[in-house]
Amino acid sequence: MLQVSSRYEGGLRCRATHGPSGTTLVTDAPVDNHGKGESFSPTDLVATALGACMLTIMGIVAERHAIDLVGATVETVKEMTKEPPRRIASLRTRITIPLPADHPQRQLLEQAAHTCPVHKSLHPDIDALVEFVWSG
Repeated sequence: MLQVSSRYEGGLRCRATHGPSGTTLVTDAPVDNHGKGESFSPTDLVATALGACMLTIMGIVAERHAIDLVGATVETVKEMTKEPPRRIASLRTRITIPLPADHPQRQLLEQAAHTCPVHKSLHPDIDALVEFVWSG
């Protein structure tokens, strides 16, 4: 079990505190939703969590199989719906892996990304396309 506490600071800004570590982060409403856009929005954190989770799960599998994934990157593009209700319409993720396309563990690593808990938790209406780029 994990506890995260959030406090509304006014001006559409919140400060969240991670219970175990005490680390804090600030969220701000985006400009297109009455905010200043000076920090991650809550839905930006969903996009961030998706990419970080995929890399983390891939990293766990890579370490288990002595595969060096250092330098792998992820980019997630979030798009919101145009019509109400406001929600995430799509999260397009591109994972770039600094290994050759013919790497013998390619399928294992790609499957690992798809099993990340954030990806598995997304609503089925969210278009969550994942692209892998093997750049080694």
